[in-house]
Amino acid sequence: MTRIRFLSRLPWRIWLEQVETKYLTQRRKGAKSSVRTQLQTSASFYDLLLRVFSFASLRLCVILFSMLSFWSRLNDALRDGRTRFSLRRRNWRWATVFVLLLAIAATAVAQRGRFRRGDFSPESVDRGNLPVWKTSEQFKGDLFTFVRVRYSSHGGGWGGGWGGGWGGGNWATDYPDSDLNFSYRLHELTALEVDPHGKILELTDDALLDYPFIYLIEPGRMQLEEQEVIGLRRYLLNGGFLMVDDFWGVYEWENFYREIKRVFPDREPIELPLEHEIFHCVYDLKKKPQIPSIHWWQGTGTTNERGSGEAQYRGLFDDKGRMMAIICHNTDLGDGWEREGEDPRYFKEFSEKWSYPLGINIVTYAMTH
Repeated sequence: MTRIRFLSRLPWRIWLEQVETKYLTQRRKGAKSSVRTQLQTSASFYDLLLRVFSFASLRLCVILFSMLSFWSRLNDALRDGRTRFSLRRRNWRWATVFVLLLAIAATAVAQRGRFRRGDFSPESVDRGNLPVWKTSEQFKGDLFTFVRVRYSSHGGGWGGGWGGGWGGGNWATDYPDSDLNFSYRLHELTALEVDPHGKILELTDDALLDYPFIYLIEPGRMQLEEQEVIGLRRYLLNGGFLMVDDFWGVYEWENFYREIKRVFPDREPIELPLEHEIFHCVYDLKKKPQIPSIHWWQGTGTTNERGSGEAQYRGLFDDKGRMMAIICHNTDLGDGWEREGEDPRYFKEFSEKWSYPLGINIVTYAMTH
């Protein structure tokens, strides 16, 4: 995830102290918010630790090598009677640190494997302060459900890639807060009957055809299995709508383009002009927005992550001219949904002004075309 890669360049101890301070402050305040913001705070400080130490699974070998090297040096030092006492005290402290890091890394690895195919229900997610609203029994079969796609990525299956999302894998970036917050705003600001929980489905799942809208995030390392390619093609040609979000730069675009051409070899994504209805159908947007991750914006004050260029919104159309997909490149609507309660400045500048209005426009357009 973009924000995690950015954070990984900071000294990890300093960042953890900042996170812990922020988390404890929210707890002391009871995580209260205005009616307008309705914060969805992080479920627990432990969840935040897991996000940081999702990197640990990739660094586990390095940690093990470091520990072996340390024990070798410690053993040599303890053989020297002149330094035995001083080294014991100093190095045992470092040994404790290494053991703790290894334990956390092992926990992160285990957590990354918790959410496999078919064994996780969105209804079990801790929603924090976000309410669960009642849905009408009369429209039970017609609820709008925010469906997140679980796809294969570089590194092996659903948990592959650099990931860092909930349960591992780039498909899980920003989950669950972005999905829950966006569903709540749809319920709050539109006349749609909205499922408060959402769903996670795979492209090979027959149930995908029951839902008119699916959301796919961070496809910059996506590498679909052949059955996933077939499933996505079937879904889109049968009237489904795909929203693609949060991937940046030339490399990630080329990877996504290669995969979508496997789905539709004879179709080209077309840049959507600002005049297109999707930018005006509910909220009248005056520009095509570029929404950065909150940490990139806080750290640099810019929206152009990694020098990736302007935001691009492309459409993929069927033979009748129906838009089957909107591809949001060099922008990150999902972070605007996920992070709405973390920084009032970010909320006003990106979540309130661009992420939610454009997201609502996209869903409205998808449901009415």
